[in-house]
Amino acid sequence: MIVQPYHVYVERVDFEKNMARFYALAVQPTLFGDVSLVRCWGRIGTRGQRKVRLFNEEKHAIGLFLELLREKRNRGYRPKSPVEIKVIRHSSPQHVDDKASAS
Repeated sequence: MIVQPYHVYVERVDFEKNMARFYALAVQPTLFGDVSLVRCWGRIGTRGQRKVRLFNEEKHAIGLFLELLREKRNRGYRPKSPVEIKVIRHSSPQHVDDKASAS
């Protein structure tokens, strides 16, 4: 049983080298009670590749998770900055009169 969820998404973008890569890691339970480390990587905007590794104990999966994350950070991968989503607010609600348009 997984005590705490572990998941991270990092990117490495270098416009001069035409490089835009992503790397995602997640420690997840399997259907049969084991622990898996799921890795996804590739060019941003593509499906990329995926690799799953199974473990008997959570501590081994977390150890590899942290080791891979450290390796990616050393290579220049960084967490993606949050995207600001603008909220559209109306000053007054608009009502549609269905009866007027039916005639």
